[in-house]
Amino acid sequence: MRSFDFAPLHRSTIGFDQIANLMDRALSSDGAQPSYPPYNIEKTADDAYRISVAVAGFGPDDLSVEVKQNALVIAARKGDDDTKRSYLHRGIATRAFERRFHLADHIRVTGASHVDGMLHIDLAREVPEALKPRRIDIARAASAPADVVEAQPVN
Repeated sequence: MRSFDFAPLHRSTIGFDQIANLMDRALSSDGAQPSYPPYNIEKTADDAYRISVAVAGFGPDDLSVEVKQNALVIAARKGDDDTKRSYLHRGIATRAFERRFHLADHIRVTGASHVDGMLHIDLAREVPEALKPRRIDIARAASAPADVVEAQPVN
């Protein structure tokens, strides 16, 4: 595994801390990312997204969705109601999990729903007016003052 030193980047840039932190996070994460539960990320509009997580066997009371410091945290804890059951085959995993998604700046969670074993989390990008591009009108120069005499050809 390669290790990169981003110290020169930190000392020669101002205001780009988030980019450096993103690079640190991307390079420091190990290759063994959890694969449970499976999820989809889809773009539903120009500035709208949806994360769909397969949560078969979990009810809305077993799930929690929180946003902490630009991180969306989805967690599930299953109650102990399965102790009375005797399974011949158990293929639906209902083990506890915690899945984290790092949210970019100006991404806001607008809602969550639990339908047919899927947890849907809707996101929207809301860029503040101060950060949106704006057109600057260019003022025209005033016409020449009235006391200026126009030059006439001499020939």
